[in-house]
Amino acid sequence: MTRIFRHLWIAFALLPLAAQADTVRIYVTNSAGDAVNVIDPARNRVVQTFKGPEAMHGVNFAPDGSRVYISNESQSTLDVFDRKSGKLIKQVPLSNRPNNIAVAKDGRIAVGIARGDGALDIVDPATLTVKKTIPVHGRLHNVYVTPDGKYVLAGSIPNKLLTVIDLATETVAFEVKMSAGVRPMAIETNPDGSTKRIFAQLSDLNGFAVVDFAERKEVARIELPKPAKDFETDGGRNTSPSHGIGVSPDNKTLWVTSIPNNTVVVYSLPDLKMIGHVDLPALKVAGHDPISAVANWVTFTPNGKLVYVSNAGLRSVTAIDTRRMRVKKVIRVGEVPKRINTLVIRGDFVSRPSRRESLL
Repeated sequence: MTRIFRHLWIAFALLPLAAQADTVRIYVTNSAGDAVNVIDPARNRVVQTFKGPEAMHGVNFAPDGSRVYISNESQSTLDVFDRKSGKLIKQVPLSNRPNNIAVAKDGRIAVGIARGDGALDIVDPATLTVKKTIPVHGRLHNVYVTPDGKYVLAGSIPNKLLTVIDLATETVAFEVKMSAGVRPMAIETNPDGSTKRIFAQLSDLNGFAVVDFAERKEVARIELPKPAKDFETDGGRNTSPSHGIGVSPDNKTLWVTSIPNNTVVVYSLPDLKMIGHVDLPALKVAGHDPISAVANWVTFTPNGKLVYVSNAGLRSVTAIDTRRMRVKKVIRVGEVPKRINTLVIRGDFVSRPSRRESLL
């Protein structure tokens, strides 16, 4: 009898047991459609699709993972969705047409306003109403909360400004004048988690500017290598040749997308030496040069083993193995995917992953 129970115990131990573990999902908004695709990085496939607004832009999340926030350009609202069901909870009217969004540690949602004089709307997560509209000098494109949770970084394309907003006082702390419109940004931190440098992509630059946060000024500019071959793309991309950038979770590498190069270029930190690149898929059509994937935004899994790039020209997302610097999977999504973000659901009730999945 003891022997039987021993075998039964072993059998049960080998079953996939339910456990409390972190769940990671990659969210992609399709700017020319009305679908939001959710990718499971353990399997690199879409596991949820829900209906979002037309002309959706940024995507971000409540700190507890219960809600998904999407900026709605067509209706000038912040659309709030239930994460599990994908159902719309509320549309929050904003002060004007939004662009990208960021979420503070206490749950406040910062929405960049891209029309009128420009502003930063702060949405209260409890009431889901705009609690304050912070005036800035110029229409805002992208916004980010610094990793230490103290500031919002906001970029203006028409006014060529990087604006830093103090979250404690909800006022402008300082501005950095740039030579061109400020587009996507990435943040490098000091050992204590405070902001060290900002890597800002600029209009018409196939590369990025380096801004020292303490000195409040641009200290370097990096141009990406010249394209090894020609890729076709539509003319509207010329003003933003490099439109996706991210610092790895371990703060050791910087990943920069390039539309004319059809690649992701990798730099080591803090020395900013180029250490490699990963070519992205291209569309091949008879009688044409290869057509660029139109690489856009990047996001990482929390352990930094995978980075995801939205391919706006190919209705897909590329998953890249960061250690080997090679494409792991190309995942089909919707029309013109651009904004992409990582959600970590802490202590979610999930099945124990297989050995292969746990390696991710």
